[in-house]
Amino acid sequence: PIYNPKGVPLGWDGKPIPYWLFKLHGLNHFYPCEICGNESYRGRRNFETHFAEAKHSFGMKSLGIPNTKHFHGVTKIEDAQELWEKLKGQLRHDQFDGTKDEEYEDSHGNVLS
Repeated sequence: PIYNPKGVPLGWDGKPIPYWLFKLHGLNHFYPCEICGNESYRGRRNFETHFAEAKHSFGMKSLGIPNTKHFHGVTKIEDAQELWEKLKGQLRHDQFDGTKDEEYEDSHGNVLS
């Protein structure tokens, strides 16, 4: 058994990585994600990359929310649902409605609304 009192992760050689490297990469911080089933991610980089992974995408899909860049950094289910409702309202407002809005084409072929 290897002596590892600080719980530092093991490197490629099976020995604990140096403590300064552990602190440099921020592996002493845990970031929980409620959408992924309360999974905790060790280190900021690992946390940032998990938003593009299948587990997070599946969690968002099961909530009925698309996994877009708008939701990067959102880890709570309630926050994600609130943001999705807000975005849906904005999308409905920004969508072109042919009955209310008009489009014109100038002499250069540019479409103006």
